[in-house]
Amino acid sequence: MVEAHHHRPTLKQTNKRFKSKHATKSALKDAAKGRIARTSPKASTNTNASAQTRLNRRNNAKQAQAKKRIALISATRVFNGVDGAPRIVAVIPLCPDVDPKAIVTSLAASLDVSADDCPQSGLWKMKAERFRTSLQFINVPYKNFYAALDGCKAADYVVFALSTSVEVDTWGDTLLRTLQAQGLPDVVTLAAPDPTIDPKSRPGILKSLLSFIQYFVPSQTRVFDMHASSDRLNALRALSEGKPTDVRWREGRSWILGETMEWEDGQLKVTGVVRGSSLSANRLVHLPNFGDFQIAKILSTALPRPSKSGQTATMDVEPMVLAEPDVEEADSLVSSNDPDDLANEQTWPTEEEMNGGGGLEQASLPDAENGTTPKRVKRIPKGMSAYQASWIVDDSDDEDPDDAKGEDEEVEMEEIAEVEEMQDMSMDEDMESERRVAFEDLDNEEEERQLNSWRNREREEEDDLQFPDEIDTPQDMPARVRFQRFRGMRSFRTSPWDPFENLPRDYGRIFQFEDFKRTERSVRRRAEQEVAVVEPGNRVTVILKDIPQEAAITGPVMMFSLLQHEHKISVLNFTVQRNTEYNGTVRSKDPLLLCVGPRRLHINPIYSQHTRGGGKGANNVHKFERFLRHGLTSVATTYGPVIFGTQPCIFLRETSDTQAPQLVAMGTFLNPDTTRIIAKRIILTGHPFKVHKKTATVRYLFFNPDDVHYFKPIQLHTKHGRTGHIRESLGTHGYFKAHFDGPINQMDTVCMSLYKRVFPKFSRLWTIGGGREITAADDDAMQE
Repeated sequence: MVEAHHHRPTLKQTNKRFKSKHATKSALKDAAKGRIARTSPKASTNTNASAQTRLNRRNNAKQAQAKKRIALISATRVFNGVDGAPRIVAVIPLCPDVDPKAIVTSLAASLDVSADDCPQSGLWKMKAERFRTSLQFINVPYKNFYAALDGCKAADYVVFALSTSVEVDTWGDTLLRTLQAQGLPDVVTLAAPDPTIDPKSRPGILKSLLSFIQYFVPSQTRVFDMHASSDRLNALRALSEGKPTDVRWREGRSWILGETMEWEDGQLKVTGVVRGSSLSANRLVHLPNFGDFQIAKILSTALPRPSKSGQTATMDVEPMVLAEPDVEEADSLVSSNDPDDLANEQTWPTEEEMNGGGGLEQASLPDAENGTTPKRVKRIPKGMSAYQASWIVDDSDDEDPDDAKGEDEEVEMEEIAEVEEMQDMSMDEDMESERRVAFEDLDNEEEERQLNSWRNREREEEDDLQFPDEIDTPQDMPARVRFQRFRGMRSFRTSPWDPFENLPRDYGRIFQFEDFKRTERSVRRRAEQEVAVVEPGNRVTVILKDIPQEAAITGPVMMFSLLQHEHKISVLNFTVQRNTEYNGTVRSKDPLLLCVGPRRLHINPIYSQHTRGGGKGANNVHKFERFLRHGLTSVATTYGPVIFGTQPCIFLRETSDTQAPQLVAMGTFLNPDTTRIIAKRIILTGHPFKVHKKTATVRYLFFNPDDVHYFKPIQLHTKHGRTGHIRESLGTHGYFKAHFDGPINQMDTVCMSLYKRVFPKFSRLWTIGGGREITAADDDAMQE
């Protein structure tokens, strides 16, 4: 049978394979190839587990909320109740036309409280029945700089009062920057009431004031207008509700704002409410402008309540003694050690000195009578008069042992010169004094004016920036004498330097901590565990011993407690940065005013380089800085009382106006490291006179061969990075041959770095009338 012919189909249909969702376990394992599928944390196959997780989240949120509520209640408990502590509010005007009394009166008017007895400057207490609290205002007049700083240290809230018509001047700007560096509590900004302002322009003015204050206090969201009654009430609500923000440097410390002061027989009674931490009678307290004092006792004081007649009722409650200092545990007022000079290295006296000879016999000789003193004999050419002879400089006056090498040349000149016949003439001392030029001291004002005109500090700072630490070798005296206290170092970072060698006598007066961090932890732990203390919120009367009477009449007393050992003198190091708005020159040892914690000190700090991360390096040697420059973090060092904690510091420069200082720098306390070596560097420079590959003849670095031999072991370096050593001295003018580690350029400069350790100066307590030394050791301006 013949097969039929089949045409090839043009379309071929291929059906898809069937995909089964119920594959076997082995098939799924082979398809995964060892991979493990990640389960989503949000996806849960168990409905009960999902519900349990939701309940746990709700429970955790509820517990956190309850914890915050309990913390808020415990923090504000000190302000609640009839006898609750008042909220301290410092009113700071920033413009000359703002009256702090008018601001307080406007706030009191929102609660219908009379403010007729509110003073222009000082304390005033107001009860805010609507908010169940009381407010204590500190009215600070305009341009009272230091009262504003002290008021903000003790305040719970700070009210900045701005003007709607007058801009903030330079004084207000400096005060804001200083308070910002010092640390601010909660801030409320107000605009003083001014009915003359157009209502349409008022929102724009408030917006401009808000933009200004946010530059210094970014947390501000609005400026309250005292012209509107609703803003007055809202501003008062912001001061009366909530928990005040804690200032970090006040943590672990207590303070009292003195409501009443009474001085009697050298004792000052300060009545107020204990704030902050618990108050101990064993610790010292600090009064700004007066210093540190001891507590005699702490008494309980009841809050006087007004009677029905409106007058203050006298309470017949006998005060109780809450705490008294323990004789063994109380801190003393001794701030420095008494160095023992016999413990230093001494030269053993000779037998003649021990027998009383030598100096004692000479001291017993009587003074010579007038006219019996032998005259000076001078050798002069024959025939010369006494007047001509007085102008001849004797060879013995200028004779130097170093000039013995040039005697051979003088002998040759003497052979050529004509020999003159000489004679001896006795010279009277009065005759020689006739040729001396008369000299008169200028008065202090004229001397200071000429000195300031001659010394251009800005030019010196620019020269030091361009040629750091470079000085010229003196020609009038040997370099080995001028720089005898300096030393050479092969490596500034790794070369050893004993921190206890050649210390000044004042170093024996200060205290040193073996481990400062461990001491701070133990001091704070003992303060927390102390039993005989007064808890915050109690109204007490603190009796202080040996207080001057001026402390009771200078205004409200703000008393700050000190931790243990904070009265001892040690070396203080601060990390500081310059104020960007201050353009003056800041040189090391310039007198400045240091504000740190509750203290204000007169200091003459020295500046040094700050190692990144605060490290000490291998030898704890840091380079001395002659100037404090913009944009760099430096370390300021001075002697002063010990500080615990990360305390902010402010450096001010006083002007002719006592209440208008200039803000120079700000920073924080670093450590009281007494072994920190601040090395002053000088660089002597010379010129390569002749160059041959790696060898060069250098001149102008020294000017006599003895100096070359003296400084021969010290390594040389060039500005192009070459290092070398002195090979030999050439001639008599200080030339020498040096060999370097590579070819030297004729245009290069040969340098030699020398170092010596410098020390700061003791600080003095600052007062408005002047300064009082913290310690009696203030001998030298800067000991080297």
